[in-house]
Amino acid sequence: MRNILNFNNSWSFVKDSAIPTSAPESCEVVNLPHSWNATDGQDGGNDYYRGTCTYSKAFAKAELPAGEVYYLEICGANSSADVYLNGEQLAHHDGGYSTWRVNLTDKLGDENFLVIAVDNAPNETVYPQTADFTFYGGLYRDVNIIAVPASHFDLDYYGAPGIKITPEISGNCAKVEIEAFLTNANEGDNLVYKIFDKEGGVVCEATLPSSETKASFDIENVHLWHGRRDPYLYSASVTLVSGDTELDTVSSRFGCRTFEIDPNRGFILNGEEYPLRGVSRHQDRLGVGNALLPEHHREDIELIMEMGATTIRLAHYQHSQYFYDLCDENGLVIWAEIPYISNHMASGRENTISQMKELVAQNYNHASIVVWGLSNEITIGGSTPDLLENHKILNDLVHSMDKTRKTVIACVSMCDMDDPYVQIPDAVSYNHYFGWYGGDTSMNGPWFDKFHAKHPNIPIGVSEYGCEALNWHTSNPMQGDYTEEYQAYYHEELIKQLYSRPYIWATHVWNMFDFGADARAEGGENGQNHKGLITFDRKYKKDSFYAYKAWLSDDPFVHICGKRYVDRVEDITRVTVYSNLPEVELFANGESLGKKTAPDHFFYFDVPNSGETKLEAIAGECRDESLIRKVDTFNEDYRLKEKGAILNWFDVEAPEGRFSLNDKMGEVLSTFRGKMIFMKLMAKIMPKKKKGEQASAAGFKITPEMMAMLNGFTVLRLTSMMGMMNVNFTKEQLLDLNKKLNKIKKPKKK
Repeated sequence: MRNILNFNNSWSFVKDSAIPTSAPESCEVVNLPHSWNATDGQDGGNDYYRGTCTYSKAFAKAELPAGEVYYLEICGANSSADVYLNGEQLAHHDGGYSTWRVNLTDKLGDENFLVIAVDNAPNETVYPQTADFTFYGGLYRDVNIIAVPASHFDLDYYGAPGIKITPEISGNCAKVEIEAFLTNANEGDNLVYKIFDKEGGVVCEATLPSSETKASFDIENVHLWHGRRDPYLYSASVTLVSGDTELDTVSSRFGCRTFEIDPNRGFILNGEEYPLRGVSRHQDRLGVGNALLPEHHREDIELIMEMGATTIRLAHYQHSQYFYDLCDENGLVIWAEIPYISNHMASGRENTISQMKELVAQNYNHASIVVWGLSNEITIGGSTPDLLENHKILNDLVHSMDKTRKTVIACVSMCDMDDPYVQIPDAVSYNHYFGWYGGDTSMNGPWFDKFHAKHPNIPIGVSEYGCEALNWHTSNPMQGDYTEEYQAYYHEELIKQLYSRPYIWATHVWNMFDFGADARAEGGENGQNHKGLITFDRKYKKDSFYAYKAWLSDDPFVHICGKRYVDRVEDITRVTVYSNLPEVELFANGESLGKKTAPDHFFYFDVPNSGETKLEAIAGECRDESLIRKVDTFNEDYRLKEKGAILNWFDVEAPEGRFSLNDKMGEVLSTFRGKMIFMKLMAKIMPKKKKGEQASAAGFKITPEMMAMLNGFTVLRLTSMMGMMNVNFTKEQLLDLNKKLNKIKKPKKK
């Protein structure tokens, strides 16, 4: 029978080294999962180590479980890796997020020395290479040794489990096809197929010759998998039998369900409209990187469930099998995708194909997955014939491998609605940040109305939207201030606009958790993207988390916003309360300030601010408390201070009626003098272009759509973000630019 030995313990880790042929004299002994960028990939500067590191260990064959064939199983090595056994290279793999296996059998000796060289260095063939997250290097998931008989279920096909289960629903019945994949089966061997209910009882079974690798069963009165309401799972197993001897077994859980993505009614599960309202998730953690333990995955699921989400977009790559299992069990509807992201590489096509094959083959049986994501923001530099052909190939590949699910893309905001790229997949979603990266919050809903009117037969969704918040606070929140109060306001507005449009097939907040992005220098804490509803360490739920809980969760609660914003200067201060109950009463030092109802679940109270005030909100049986305190001057601990910033916004000289670094690019460029200043500036930092060639910066084409987005940034904010594209300004350059802007009068508003 199959034996699996976990091989996580006691690896010799050496950073930036040649391939060792014996145990290294100087090394760090580590247990897996492990990432060498758990610290430097989260501290800012875009200087985390990207190169080759080696993991090695010696072992005796006698230490392995009994078997005739031995495979090394690697569940995640970012982003390329080579396997060496006893000095001989056995395999190379490109793609840092999937499972892959290496047959060790013929090269095993009595004593063995195994090396896995992992490389996350930049290159032009393996995705991702350009993206707003850290590409953590390491063996960051499990490594196993699988021992099997000579006749066994396939271990070579794209890391797949060797069993493929396809349920098809007809009325109250499910026709379930089980396909097994065999290696070296002998004549006379049999396959024993079984389907079990959730309690482990046998529902169907059959014994067939090993040549019949497909079997069909009917489940009468089938129990459907119905999302969070009823995530019922069956399981299936196939056992290879020779006479009375069981040689090998594979098994998998599965769910029986139907779904549609309707351009007018949204997502439909088992014939019922089932709004997909949820979040995106990156898999990393503070101080851990991608090297997550099971308890980390469980905590993430529990927090997402507490919020009431019905869907997760697992961005921007294949996640752990354990996490997909948790999604199956909890009834979360999943968007799964490959890291074909941001910058199309003409030399990366084969890698998109291999990563897609692995994603689909390894995850086919998961009931939670309904769409396969082809790419994310890939047209940021514009569409090209090669890019479009790459997507058509991927789209056809997915449909040939999986006839039960849909394909989807996540379009960058400035991607034209009529771009042929938008016509390729079965469904489309857009990444829009109106109200954060330019524009304002009111633009979101109307944009989707326009798309829906223009393309009434294309299902449209929201794959990303959000804004950043840290522990900064204000009573006058403004776009770009990174305060918890602006993030709460932003999400209140987006909830009301997006959730009221039933044709939007899915909405995914960017992001459930803050995550590592070492190139970022924003918000006063470098090296992170702070758009999460929860902090990177999962310790603090920002107020916006509770805005979603008020709309999505059925568990009664009440939450007073602004708990970290204690010191306030105004005599009357606005206090917001979130609850999923119909009525909230707020007390200040025991005195009722009245009861309020709010159909949108957002309750606003004007509170007298004098001395120290204990606030208590009561909704039904639920209570919450907070504290505010009157102060004469604003507490500077609440004001954004950029960590290591060249210049902070409040240090910028901004004369009345004159432009400064604190004004938006679009407003500056609307003037002739402003346009001339930036033409000269861009000429210095952008590469020279040939005649007729489109302008570009950091590898991206400067399209009209991109300029429309950039126009919404303040000049200072845009210059700081350009650091992510390795375009850096000195303090002297910024002050000189500000002086030039100060000389330009602002046009009078009409």
